[in-house]
Amino acid sequence: MAMIRHDGASLSFQPRIRKGAFFEASWRYGCRKFSVYNRTYISSTFSDPLEEYWKVTRDVAIWPVMGERQVEISGPDAAEFVQFLTPRDMARCAVNQCKYALITNAEGGIVGDPIILRLADDRFWLSTADCDLELWARGVAALAPMDVQIRDAGVSVIQVQGPKSPRLMANLFGEGVLDLNYYRLMPANFQGHELKISRTGWSGEFGYEIYLENPDQGDALFDALMRAGKAFDVAPGAVNQARRIESGILSWGVDITMNETPFEVGLGRLVELGETPDFIGRTALARLKDRPPEKMLVGLKVDGARLDPNEEPWALRGDGTTVGRLTSLAFSPRLGTNIAIGLVAPRHAARGTELEVETWGGVRCATVSEMPFLPKRQGGSARDLFAGTAA
Repeated sequence: MAMIRHDGASLSFQPRIRKGAFFEASWRYGCRKFSVYNRTYISSTFSDPLEEYWKVTRDVAIWPVMGERQVEISGPDAAEFVQFLTPRDMARCAVNQCKYALITNAEGGIVGDPIILRLADDRFWLSTADCDLELWARGVAALAPMDVQIRDAGVSVIQVQGPKSPRLMANLFGEGVLDLNYYRLMPANFQGHELKISRTGWSGEFGYEIYLENPDQGDALFDALMRAGKAFDVAPGAVNQARRIESGILSWGVDITMNETPFEVGLGRLVELGETPDFIGRTALARLKDRPPEKMLVGLKVDGARLDPNEEPWALRGDGTTVGRLTSLAFSPRLGTNIAIGLVAPRHAARGTELEVETWGGVRCATVSEMPFLPKRQGGSARDLFAGTAA
């Protein structure tokens, strides 16, 4: 069956879909493309994807990512419960530290890949992808003999990403934010209310995420960020799909699902079998650790003219048969080619392997490539990286 692009489609706003604290500000600043993520509207594009790509790689972009929900786990047994959910060693996660982690099921499949924020000894946020993680946690809690409370924390997240993001953040929150290290968390004051800032993001660029618990401040915070970044050419925009693929950042539900194990998608480092107490999936992952994977996640370069992103996985073929699927695709302005992420049989995963992929414009050659395509620029504190020029 021929692939059909659904250009001109629209999305109806409905009461059953949450809008988040930054929805009205997003509308005022020109966002007219939204999608649904965790039963919440999330801004998709404000201007043009190419403009937004250059904004996040050269200047600073503000992305209201309201669908990135925070599943709060608290109570006397919160630390034990969070550890039971993940193969990461959470004993090494201090208060005000964040950890990129996997949540696994009994078969070793990936239920989600949240960033876990430790707010206190007995209070955590799981910053979740679009994966019903709250329902998973509630189901586990119903059967696990642990004293925990689980709720959606009602937080709206806004990302500030790009090489000039420290300058914007210092203007608004003071120079203390420049000392915040990668994957660390700090409280900040905004108009008399506490919010939280982490040195994380989904762009592959230096950046921050701001967690707003008071929804009434959504408009005011958005406006304040725009004012604080005016001198640095700030603009609203989604964290660009091309940039996250360049960086090798994976999207749960697209590049990874419950049908993949950590070892198949290059995330085996997040399975700390020798350090952690019991967790869901330990037996399966211990068994799978030394077995050859059934599939492997790879980078791909797709030849020919610029392609629009795929709406669904595209079949990858080699030796006359289907050997995998292309999961994410975008055109990289800096590399001047279409880049993609895919899952293939191990015998087709070697760098330089040529495959065929059915695209919008017909069959093209897809060559297995090193990933990430371009390095991330995320580590350290602003003072370390910018030597005092960020303020």
